Amino acid sequence: MNARTALMGVLFSVMWSSAFTSARMIVLDAPPFLALGARFLISGMLGVGIAALLGQRIRLSPAEWRALVVLGVCQNTIYLGLCFVAVQWVAAGVVVIIASLLPLLVAVASWVFLRERRTWLGLAGLAAGVIGVAVIMAGKIAGGIDLRGVVATLIGVTALAAATLLVGGRFAGNPNTLMLVGLQMLVGFVTVLPVSWLFESWVVRPTVSLAVAFAWTTLVPGLLATLVWFVLVGRIGPTAAAAFHFLNPFFGVAIAALILGEPFTSRDVVGVLIVMLGILAVQLSRRRVAAGRS
Repeated sequence: MNARTALMGVLFSVMWSSAFTSARMIVLDAPPFLALGARFLISGMLGVGIAALLGQRIRLSPAEWRALVVLGVCQNTIYLGLCFVAVQWVAAGVVVIIASLLPLLVAVASWVFLRERRTWLGLAGLAAGVIGVAVIMAGKIAGGIDLRGVVATLIGVTALAAATLLVGGRFAGNPNTLMLVGLQMLVGFVTVLPVSWLFESWVVRPTVSLAVAFAWTTLVPGLLATLVWFVLVGRIGPTAAAAFHFLNPFFGVAIAALILGEPFTSRDVVGVLIVMLGILAVQLSRRRVAAGRS
């Protein structure tokens, strides 16, 4: 991995992690699924339009179409939808920590369902991840936390882990990356809008913070970060690319503390470091297993 690719991975983590803070700002003034639907529509149309101008075309096999729909539903409608719902009830930093369990859940599912070989390093990483989250959540629960937000985020990240396993590197090497990103967003729009129509009251309070947060989440985490992720996976593969998720707890909690003024205690610092080390250990373990097979 060269320096340019490494920088791309770090930037992806920063952009992706910032989405939780902007989501928290958005749901203060707008219904979560309605806001997401608008975000997916704008991001999707921009992605498809720019891709068409660049000469990219919609050329997908039936298997790729199925993978695109699975990813669009699981990542956009379920994962992001429930994370947006969760930040109504709990701090953005809490949602970040739970969402950062994604690589650990993917590793567990790979071992259980795909019979991926286990290593002591990987097992230690899983244990560290669980311990780190327990350290953080123990303090939050003691201070009072709405468990609905915790459960919603857990369901969302589990759905994304399932999609990650099902889709894998299906689109690696596809030259129409931006087109794929745009289409995935439009799948999210089509599936999230009925949820909003059925369960939400479409009342929006127009504020400057809503406008800024919506523009940011639409263009940066929504479009740019997803594009960078597809490119990153195409360059170094899903296993190596997923290693950058170990930075998400730090960046996510730090951004929430900086922008929203959320408390960041010494317990949180310890927990975040343990989670990061756990995720890194799991990714290193998976890379060693992959290298042993080649």
